[in-house]
Amino acid sequence: MSAEDRIHTLIEPVLAPLVVDEVKVTPAGKRRVVRIAVDRATDEAAVVDTATAPMSLDEIADATKAVGAVLDSSDLLGEQPYTLEVTSSGVGRPLTRPRHYQRGVGRLVLISREGVPDLTGRISSAGPDSVTLTVPATKKTPERTETIPYTDIARARIEVEFSRPDAATD
Repeated sequence: MSAEDRIHTLIEPVLAPLVVDEVKVTPAGKRRVVRIAVDRATDEAAVVDTATAPMSLDEIADATKAVGAVLDSSDLLGEQPYTLEVTSSGVGRPLTRPRHYQRGVGRLVLISREGVPDLTGRISSAGPDSVTLTVPATKKTPERTETIPYTDIARARIEVEFSRPDAATD
């Protein structure tokens, strides 16, 4: 079992109801950097059609304290010093699990599939097996919804928007 897997197993119980999205340990001179990405848990068996609030800085701070205490009390990392970074998964993270799509409801997403042109649309709902997008109108096609099974998706990522349509305007 890798160091990342052992850390994941050790910290997962203390982070509930958060879930550990990723653990990376990288050398940095005489130290190591332990990076842990966390996210709110979702019911991956449910269909989600409402946006989820982003994680707050207080939630990240609480997670950092809990993870630091568990790592410091264990001998998992040995005597070598380490720097701990706990963060939420950012928009650059690839969408690979149903919960990633569920957390992205209301967001613009780019989906790549084999043999089909890439599709950009807003996630209107996400369930255990598929995601439903609202694809905006173009000159040639009206607005439509499209449901895509996760098994058909080669790659997907949230698109960064500087001015979201649901943002208040002056």
